Amino acid sequence: MSDGTSHDRDEELLLARISAAGGRAHLGRRRATYRAAPNGATVRAGRGAAIRLLRRVVAEGACRLLRAGGRTGANTRARLDFYEHGMTAAVGGRIHVIRYDTTMVCLRRVLSPRGFTHAHVLVDVDGERIVLRCGDFGHPEVWGAEIRRAVTEAQVPRALAALAGGERLTFGPVWITRDEIGSRGTSLRWPQVQQIDMVNGSVAIRVAGRWQVLGSVAAGSPNGFVFHALAEHLAGAERDDD
Repeated sequence: MSDGTSHDRDEELLLARISAAGGRAHLGRRRATYRAAPNGATVRAGRGAAIRLLRRVVAEGACRLLRAGGRTGANTRARLDFYEHGMTAAVGGRIHVIRYDTTMVCLRRVLSPRGFTHAHVLVDVDGERIVLRCGDFGHPEVWGAEIRRAVTEAQVPRALAALAGGERLTFGPVWITRDEIGSRGTSLRWPQVQQIDMVNGSVAIRVAGRWQVLGSVAAGSPNGFVFHALAEHLAGAERDDD
């Protein structure tokens, strides 16, 4: 059997496993695939940077780093497959399934062979955290934006329904209800909020013509972009009612 035929057979078997995993999780129709990017030049990290990274990993608990780059056959076949209701990440012989309506996503900076880079940390359907580094798969500006868009689209309606039912949702140090937004000892009713924005990962709101910072949610807390969409909707709805 030629190498070409063996490679084609391996690809077919991998695709079959991915399709089966997506089917079991009811992810719907496949929309796009992003394969492992060529491995770039390795950059040696400074000792201080490496120690800080190790401390962060220990503090956050076990987290599977999906190293898509590399020279082994398993790594070069790594791929992300995007579906209607979720995605799969196939790396190192394993297939991780993520559903948009239940996952948590954090945006982080992590160490890569090319130095520090941006990454998406997601939770799969088995509760395992995985890291998708921007340099590990092709077109990260596309698939990263798609993850954020799809998770927001899937989770905002359910979150709005929870708020309408009287629940309080928490994003790191910031919390929201259908009537208020607050953090620690500060709370404001939505009609008081003239504008809301994210500045370097922190929530900034404009009240009575002045800006104030409530707390950081975008980088360190799960689904900060979902929070932003909810806050803009709630503040905008109050302005529309005036």
